[in-house]
Amino acid sequence: MTTADRIEKTTILRAPIERVWSAIADSRKFGIWFGVEFDGPFVAGSTVKGRIVPTKVDPEIAKTQDGYTGMPCDFHVERIDPMRHFSFRWIPYEVEPGAALADEATTLITFELEAVEGGTQLRVTESGFDAVPLERRAKAFAANDQGWTAQLTLIAKYLASEA
Repeated sequence: MTTADRIEKTTILRAPIERVWSAIADSRKFGIWFGVEFDGPFVAGSTVKGRIVPTKVDPEIAKTQDGYTGMPCDFHVERIDPMRHFSFRWIPYEVEPGAALADEATTLITFELEAVEGGTQLRVTESGFDAVPLERRAKAFAANDQGWTAQLTLIAKYLASEA
């Protein structure tokens, strides 16, 4: 489901919920497949600083991330409910060089897990695009819609490689 303010992607991952949870809730593991190197763990109510690095699980997608290597990618972790829910806020898409990041609108990313026959259903939702400045909104939405499709591929490849 996709509307002007929200992106929603759902997939079935062929891994038990514990492994999927670990790949999402452990900042080091998350960074391997997602393509971010974090300075610390995910803790509800706190911000963890990160920098974009190419994913380690898909060379083709890594090439598309190369041009962004070193860019900040900070997550403000909202909520952690083990084995079910992980959410954070971030600044979607690129901002103007020199922009005051503290003044930028954020979107909310939510990962919801459910054990299903044969694996784990993962639903990723990013909402709040209506708050993104109009001059960036359409580009941010389109880039992140495509990005979440790629990220679902990456987490599946990560889980398959860790089996």
